[in-house]
Amino acid sequence: MMYDQMIQGIQINWEKIPPGSYLRNIDAIQHVKNLEFHKPVTFFVGENGSGKSTLLEAIAVAAGFNPEGGTKNYNFSTYDSHSELCDAIRLIRGVRKAGWGYFLRAESFYNVATQEEEYAREAWIPSENLHKKSHGESFLSIAQKHFRPNGMYFLDEPEAALSPQRQLTLLMEIDRCTKEDSQFMIVTHSPILLGIPDAEILTFDDGSIHRCEYEETESYQVTEMFIKHREQLLNRLLEK
Repeated sequence: MMYDQMIQGIQINWEKIPPGSYLRNIDAIQHVKNLEFHKPVTFFVGENGSGKSTLLEAIAVAAGFNPEGGTKNYNFSTYDSHSELCDAIRLIRGVRKAGWGYFLRAESFYNVATQEEEYAREAWIPSENLHKKSHGESFLSIAQKHFRPNGMYFLDEPEAALSPQRQLTLLMEIDRCTKEDSQFMIVTHSPILLGIPDAEILTFDDGSIHRCEYEETESYQVTEMFIKHREQLLNRLLEK
C-alpha cells in the first residue's frame, strides 16, 4: 500500500550506471531496482560506507536540489563529487507537490553557508550570518527558518553539530513539520532522532536495504549496551 507522500518511491535503471562504477560495489545498493517510502519520515541507517549518504544525495539531486545542499534556488559547485546515481534514479511522485524544501548535509554545510552570504550580498538583503554562529546554532537556525508546512527535506547526518539537547529540539521541529504535511528523508546515527514516532527505518547493513525496528538499530543497541555496561565494556576495549 502506498501512502500520501510527495516522494513515494524510486526506481533505479542500472543500465545508466557504467560497468566499472564504484556504485556497483556497494552491497546494499547494487541490487536495488525499486524502493518504496511509506511514512512521512524515513531514516537511512547503517555502518559507514554502506551507501546511505550516496543514495540520499542521489534522490535529493533527482528531486532538483544542489548536490552540496541548500534550497532548490542554490546553484553552485565548489567540488563536483556527486555520483552518477542521480541520473539513473526515477522518482515515484505522489499527487501532492512540495511547496518548499531543503537539502542539509553536514559535510558541505560550510560551502552552503558561504554561498548564502554571497546570494544575500548580490540581492542586497540581510544574510543569515551562518558563519557567525556556532555549528549547532547555524544548523538549528536552518531548521527553524526553512522547515515549513508541505515541504520536502533531505538531512544527511544533521546530528553532527548538535548536542543531545539540541537533537531533541531538532526532533520537535521535524515532528512539527510532519504534522503539517511535510516529508523527511534522513541519514543518521543518532538514537535520539531515530526515536521519532511512527518513522520508517531502512538499514543498509547485511548487504541489502531492509526495514527494521528502532530497537534493532545498531545506534540504539550500542548506546544501550554502553550505558548499561560501561565499565565492563571499557575494561574489555581498553584492556584494563
